[in-house]
Amino acid sequence: MSAHVRKNTIVVYSDDSSVRATISAALGHRVASDLPEHTIVEFATGPALRAFVDSQSAVDLFILDGESAPEGGLGIARQLKDEVFNCPPVLVITGRVQDSWLAAWSLAEASVVHPIDPFTLAQTVAKLLRTSALSHTLS
Repeated sequence: MSAHVRKNTIVVYSDDSSVRATISAALGHRVASDLPEHTIVEFATGPALRAFVDSQSAVDLFILDGESAPEGGLGIARQLKDEVFNCPPVLVITGRVQDSWLAAWSLAEASVVHPIDPFTLAQTVAKLLRTSALSHTLS
């Protein structure tokens, strides 16, 4: 194993600081023993997130709150998928199970429902990071 393993970068977007804190607490510093540690970068506004994406290339996963206002994470997810070349995986957080069709419309790879279950969130993030790492290895 190499002496230096790059940390994954996870971008978290929600206008609600308690949602961002819940996500960060659920993910800790590492979501699974077979994955490297990660860094979480939090955003409360769409423009700040887009400025970061425009200036930063090393994002491994986006977690976007579909219930954010005035700009929801579902619309941002769709925009990222449409505009970012080789866009990293996107996980959206929806308000209800019935909103899964919105997650599909947003082109997100996965969704979880409010209130956030920490175990489900961590498992879903681990799966997305593994899939993303595998696709980078194969390309």
